[in-house]
Amino acid sequence: MDAQDKKTDIKSLVLNIAFALVAGGIGALLGGKMNDFATINKPWFSPPAIVFPIAWTALYILMGISTYLVCENKTDKKFKKRACFIYLAQLLVNVLWTPLFFRFKLYLLSFFWILLLIILVAIMIIKFYKIKPLAGYLQIPYILWLIFASILNFSIYLLN
Repeated sequence: MDAQDKKTDIKSLVLNIAFALVAGGIGALLGGKMNDFATINKPWFSPPAIVFPIAWTALYILMGISTYLVCENKTDKKFKKRACFIYLAQLLVNVLWTPLFFRFKLYLLSFFWILLLIILVAIMIIKFYKIKPLAGYLQIPYILWLIFASILNFSIYLLN
């Protein structure tokens, strides 16, 4: 691999990470006043508010790296296209969860929405793993966080 190929690879990696981070940013913008989170009843295991942007930033970076690994892999284009479709679908569902929960305070619908997201992420992990195992492994923190977030979401529904 020559220097030009490495430069292109770095550019592609950065673009994949940036795409995921921008999607997360759009979700945050659509979410409205997330500081209202401080005023709702939360369960005892709810982390401090500062944990959420840190965790989500790390997860979006991992998404970008994982997607880069899948996109750069020389595999069956049809299979890769399906994996990328699932990635984009889960990212859209992810982005739309934020306004459902924060802006519209639809806690029960948000819970079912996040369950849909967990299913899509599980499918994505399987598809990514089949293309590049590391790409699938990099999504494990994401699905674990979503499982925790779904429990938190349901608890907030029950308390409010």
